Amino acid sequence: MLDQVRIQFDPSSLDLLNALLALMMFGAALSVKMADFRYIVRSPRAPVIGLVCQFVLLPAATWALTRVLDLEPSLALGMILVAACPGGSFSNIMTWLSRGHLATSVSMTAVSSLAALVMTPLNFTFYASLHPETRAIVEAIAVEPWQMMRLVGLVLVLPIIAGMVVGQRFPRFAKRADTPFRWVSLAIFLVFVGIAFSRNGALFLEHAASFAGLVILHNAVALGLGWTAGGLARLPEDQRRAVTLEVGIQNSGLGLIILFSFYPDLGGMMLITAFWGVWHLVSGLLMSAFWSRRPVMGTPQLS
Repeated sequence: MLDQVRIQFDPSSLDLLNALLALMMFGAALSVKMADFRYIVRSPRAPVIGLVCQFVLLPAATWALTRVLDLEPSLALGMILVAACPGGSFSNIMTWLSRGHLATSVSMTAVSSLAALVMTPLNFTFYASLHPETRAIVEAIAVEPWQMMRLVGLVLVLPIIAGMVVGQRFPRFAKRADTPFRWVSLAIFLVFVGIAFSRNGALFLEHAASFAGLVILHNAVALGLGWTAGGLARLPEDQRRAVTLEVGIQNSGLGLIILFSFYPDLGGMMLITAFWGVWHLVSGLLMSAFWSRRPVMGTPQLS
């Protein structure tokens, strides 16, 4: 039973993790400009479709999947938590590699990260409360939504705003720092996953059969939602690729921070979130490699 699995975690690492995620989001925001938000106003269709997939369809589909599969509560909560997180900044890099529409990806990442202040606690609390077993766990730990909002604000929203301000005021620095920060962000993310896996390698290997397939299926559902919604909306293919990757690449670093802060004893949640952090990079890069060799059909890229 994964609900009884306990992950070994040093609480002294939490401040380091918070600082690392904040640094990663600051670096990602250096290249975000107000024009990215104006792009949504001028051309709202693709970003809005993507954000609806991100914050409405994916959490709902995830909850339905946990019920159909009748999962253990901690596994179900892990999937719900990942689905409640905003898009990850690595989606921008993968969209670029995929010949996708970069303005759509960047604007979605920025808006979803800011919206996460409200939407992540709201979605997680709402869907966790829909089933008696998951509701009992959440109520027993008694994390108020405002506590999660405060954490998201400190490690996600404030660093993004700071990064945007610095990028606007010091554009030359932002341009020079953009590429190094992307590599630093990847290294930081791997540190997150490494901390989650450290001292628990045997547990991950022992229970891999219980969670690895779930993560792969869940990620496929997320990618499929983005691709299908883009197709139904008749988006140009470059925008459709961007929406697909944005919905399929989640900010699982934020998920790990929330877990370490509020649910460190729920092993199933930790296993799901940590493995998602590895798998979505693998699936995203595989899709990027495939799309990079295929020309964009229809409307040419605008950015």
